[in-house]
Amino acid sequence: MTSLQLVAKEEMVERFLDAAARGDLAQVSTLLSNAPSLINQTGYSGWTALMFAARNGQYHVVETLLSHGCDKISVNASSQTAYDIAKFWGHRHISNLLGRTDDSCHRVLPGSDLNQHENYFSREMLDRLSGKRTDQVWLEAKQSHPDTVFLLFSNLSPMVSSSRDNDGAEVETKLCRFRCDAVKDLLQKPATVLIFLGVEKRNKPSSSSSSSSSQTQEGVQEPPAWFAINTDEDAAELLKRCREKNCSFPKSPNRDLLSFTEEEAGVVAQARSVLAWHSRYSFCPTCGSSTKLEEGGYKRSCLNSDCRSLKGVHNTCYPRVDPVVIMLVIHPDGNQCLLGRKKIFPVGMFSCLAGFIEPGETMEEAVRREVEEESGVKVGPVQYVSCQPWPMPSNLMIGCLAVAMSTDIKVDENEIEEARWFTRQEVIESLLRGARLAFSIPPRQTIAHQLIRHWIGMNSNL
Repeated sequence: MTSLQLVAKEEMVERFLDAAARGDLAQVSTLLSNAPSLINQTGYSGWTALMFAARNGQYHVVETLLSHGCDKISVNASSQTAYDIAKFWGHRHISNLLGRTDDSCHRVLPGSDLNQHENYFSREMLDRLSGKRTDQVWLEAKQSHPDTVFLLFSNLSPMVSSSRDNDGAEVETKLCRFRCDAVKDLLQKPATVLIFLGVEKRNKPSSSSSSSSSQTQEGVQEPPAWFAINTDEDAAELLKRCREKNCSFPKSPNRDLLSFTEEEAGVVAQARSVLAWHSRYSFCPTCGSSTKLEEGGYKRSCLNSDCRSLKGVHNTCYPRVDPVVIMLVIHPDGNQCLLGRKKIFPVGMFSCLAGFIEPGETMEEAVRREVEEESGVKVGPVQYVSCQPWPMPSNLMIGCLAVAMSTDIKVDENEIEEARWFTRQEVIESLLRGARLAFSIPPRQTIAHQLIRHWIGMNSNL
């Protein structure tokens, strides 16, 4: 693209964003009809037309942008969605519009408000088709189909390709995708673990990513299937299979697995959690015998015919998920929240308290117990907000708000290093200015960040 073309494009984007901010519906509609690609273009600090309209209370512009299919959950440089912006600036009619689900949902669940923000690792781009896991003929046919996608894992890390900007900073991480011809030798090795992840969801009748997909009997294209492979082959040898540049296996999952798109992050969460389970359950936890993989990688059966795990349903036979409560504790005055830090955190970073749910314990009681154990603060009312898969290795983070019944802090130094009450204004400053302050909160990909943002945008009364 020539420099003149770039200037013209930038000017059109600027006109579009300005029209949305001013509420000039006629110009917004005209520009969109001439250049539909403007719909999700961003300007300063990553703001979209939807965000500008939400900021300035331009209801009809928001309504029009939504009707054209704009992205409601994209975030700006401050990790704010349009919903966050509308709610922060008090435009309730717009936040209600942005948070609206199907009317029938509200009739069944009055007052429900899904704020349209999906926690990182939560988006499902694949239809898991669990009913196909026992269809060995279908699975084998998919494994040899030319459109099928395979992801390679080594030591539970996915092979990725990274692109960098002119300064050498990483700007994008993508999963390396392989076809069956590139991995068929790995599928023959006994030590290879193969997991069926699902097939691509189809929101539209056709997709350019799968134009050569096979036809069903009804003449409709079958979407490509996805599998994950974990192999004990040398990582350096595996990397030679990739034709893309800058391929690697991430070494620090808690950091490196947070750089995918929302869609690919969900795939990673599913694949890594199931592969982690296989890495720990190659032997039967009931009798110690070897096990075999079944049902597309979603079951392991003991090879000892006398093992009691073969009789009835046992949770040792299926991938496990470990529930963890993570909670933002709100001060009785409604204007402060309790955050703690561990020694392993980056300097200055504080986060929500968290802990595993114990057997026979409710979510609410786990919140109360963990908060008191870690900080000495007693908690009363507890309210569920949302949850997040966390594939390190296979946790489900259950996000809650809780109201403190006491305020004196006495930390358990075996659990956390420090805990403090932070005012709403201090938290807002951290959200807006981030690393420029001595105090920071976790990145937007974490549910801790989203719980804090949720509290900032709501009335303090539970």
